[in-house]
Amino acid sequence: MAAATFHYRAIAGDGKLRTGVITAENGKSVARELMRQGLTPVYVGFEEKKATALKLPSFSSGRRDVLFFTQELSTLLNSGVPLDRALSITSELTTRAQFRGIVLDILRSIKGGKSLADSLAIHPTFFSDLFVNMVRAGEASGSLGQIFERLSEFERSRDELRSYIVSSMIYPSLLAFVGMGSIFVILNFVVPRFASIFDDGHMKIPVPTLIMLQASHIVQNWWWLVALIVISVTAGFRFYVRTPAGRLWWDEKRLKLPILGDAMRKAETSRFARAMATLVSNNVPLVQSLQISAGILYNTRMAGALKDVAQGVKRGEGISQPLARTRMFPPLASHLLTVGEETGKLDQMFARMADIYEEETRASIKRFTSIFEPVVILIMGIVVGALILSMLIAITSINDVAI
Repeated sequence: MAAATFHYRAIAGDGKLRTGVITAENGKSVARELMRQGLTPVYVGFEEKKATALKLPSFSSGRRDVLFFTQELSTLLNSGVPLDRALSITSELTTRAQFRGIVLDILRSIKGGKSLADSLAIHPTFFSDLFVNMVRAGEASGSLGQIFERLSEFERSRDELRSYIVSSMIYPSLLAFVGMGSIFVILNFVVPRFASIFDDGHMKIPVPTLIMLQASHIVQNWWWLVALIVISVTAGFRFYVRTPAGRLWWDEKRLKLPILGDAMRKAETSRFARAMATLVSNNVPLVQSLQISAGILYNTRMAGALKDVAQGVKRGEGISQPLARTRMFPPLASHLLTVGEETGKLDQMFARMADIYEEETRASIKRFTSIFEPVVILIMGIVVGALILSMLIAITSINDVAI
């Protein structure tokens, strides 16, 4: 077999990344040669790969920090790199100072004798109960690399769905903002110039034009009061929904919204199913898995329903029947879990459920935006058209008076 040139990336004994090329018959020969030189191969191939191909990207912020942290540790641990060295490399690759400090604090805790799970639990803002318990299970079973690989898939799926929802809502929100801005400009700047025509008090003003002038007067002279009312109502609402009773009320109402409520329900179902698939496949007890999954849901009404499901599991009823009784999750979810219980493949059914409802969520969001966009355009068109029509009626009445 003819020799070929392979590009490689490997980790040296000092924890630094090394890159280069080696001519060999196949990739296995390259890997053996790198290990003979004391290097741990991470990538061997015909094309030169950047850090992104190794899933070793720089950090951004928020949940993406956790996603990239998980991807990096998964890659390094599955390449045979010791945990302390893997954390050290991860801290070097981190560009955001705040999260680099967290990684270094985790490293110090491990060197001080704590387990990785306990070290992660010190930072609950970044690492959820699900994340910590999964890592604890991986440490107990000696399969930490596999655990981080599954956590990486979990975080990636959750991040992709969240990014899709946010990006899908940007254009409708921008469209509504621009429409309201256009109406404000017309009432605050265009209509006042037009209103000077009616300075003559003896001229009879048509009713549509009078309404338009009054609206312009309110916008010009009382906009600050309207803004103050809007800000006060918004602040009061935000304060109320942060209370337990207010949050529960708001979460219930959101699930009843047309189209958008269905999308929220399916998004929460996919998040629940993905978490359960990750936990159950790693032999975390079912009741504990339900408690952990309830903690990562955004909707408190659906999270509370999982507590009832956990009680049903404790009574020996399984999971599908208690889940169906809550009436908070789509009917298909309980049917899938029934099949999973009967076949002994509950983890696979949770994974299948997560895939189904992630696609359903995307479809629901797409359906919502496809309806919302033309509705906003129609409303803005009606309002702007009414303003223009009021002006035309006024101009026509002026001509009638002149004649």
